[in-house]
Amino acid sequence: MTQISAAARGNPAPVTQIDHARAGAVTAAMRIVAEKEGRDPEFIREGVAAGRIAIPANIRHASLSPEGVGGGLRTKVNVNLGISGDLACEAEEWKKVDVALELGAEAIMDLSNSGKTAAFRRALIEKSPAMIGTVPLYDAIGYLEKPLVGITAADFLDVVRAHAEDGVDFVTIHAGMNRCTIESFRETGRLTNIVSRGGSLIFAWMEATGNENPFYEFYDEVLAILHEHDVTISLGDAMRPGSTYDATDAGQIAELIEIGKLTRRAWDAGVQVMVEGPGHMALDEIAANMKLEKRLCHDAPFYVLGPLVCDIAPGYDHITAAIGGAVAASSGADFLCYVTPAEHLRLPDAADVREGLVATKIAAHAADIAKGVPGARDADNRMSDARRRVDWEGMFAEALDPVRAREYFESAPPSTEGTCTMCGQMCAMRTVNQIMDGLTVDLGKE
Repeated sequence: MTQISAAARGNPAPVTQIDHARAGAVTAAMRIVAEKEGRDPEFIREGVAAGRIAIPANIRHASLSPEGVGGGLRTKVNVNLGISGDLACEAEEWKKVDVALELGAEAIMDLSNSGKTAAFRRALIEKSPAMIGTVPLYDAIGYLEKPLVGITAADFLDVVRAHAEDGVDFVTIHAGMNRCTIESFRETGRLTNIVSRGGSLIFAWMEATGNENPFYEFYDEVLAILHEHDVTISLGDAMRPGSTYDATDAGQIAELIEIGKLTRRAWDAGVQVMVEGPGHMALDEIAANMKLEKRLCHDAPFYVLGPLVCDIAPGYDHITAAIGGAVAASSGADFLCYVTPAEHLRLPDAADVREGLVATKIAAHAADIAKGVPGARDADNRMSDARRRVDWEGMFAEALDPVRAREYFESAPPSTEGTCTMCGQMCAMRTVNQIMDGLTVDLGKE
């Protein structure tokens, strides 16, 4: 049954995208998304109203070029970056931002977790046309200048409010890990325990204070803050598996059940929702997990990290994640968080960001072709036509990473003009083109 927000029931005026959609209005953001996706604006409005589509678009993010995340739309890709305690180089983070925007990432998550991070976050929001996400919990210790155990539930809400007021489009809130979820985790055990940074911090806080997860206990207050600024809640998977051994276990599923309930409560409050998912997962479990999330979370957009399909490839985890991401997105996931070669090893640098982002965009695009997303094959067809014509500039124009493609081509100049050093005069395209044009085929010595 369609949920009706308080705003749409005629109390306050509509504020959020879902408020407007349920009131029958097509917003400017919905029209932009419809144009980008080749969809009718009414298709977008209906999807937002039902919760199948989210358009994370804080009313304070003036530079945003809105994107839709959800059913029937292109798979979107997120880049994680941010300052850490060991590598607090803001200049390097701006290099990563530039790479993310150059290669067309639809979202950037600022996961800064050390010191006073507000200045960087605000500058990022001012500059970025991509949607911006954060995890307020990461910022709490530096923002409040308190040890974890000294932070109160009210303090956590203050940090959420600060991020919303800065203009963040979506926030990860680990509200699904409550005492019931933790009991499932304790009873069944895990090989890698809790690997979510946010989840581990909440677990530690709950253990130290004896209190319930503040984001679960005061969930309605969180939603009121997010509704005021039209911030989308990304319901974090604190119990995501950190190894293929732990995938689809009781802790993960117990949390997902709670997240499904929280999804409906958010929609009732007029707040858009995305649901975050695993993690590490064997290839044969991915499709079932995507269907399970859609079922338990009422077709809310699904945002997955990877999944990484094996655990033994440090230095190459952008590949393990891209394999899993392609299967996940083709099976229903809507939003892929990139993984870089540095995953599990160190903070990524700008070169790692490029590698991870391109790998994830390949996974997303491959899935969109498989799902039959409108227009997904268009660029591939243009690339294939350029290859037939041996039009190198045309090929570079369609490449996901035109800089890398051009660098490879120009690094080994061919002796036969128009070809490359793989085949030279034996280039199949060149040979058949000559025949089709009625020319004599030139296969002399190079």
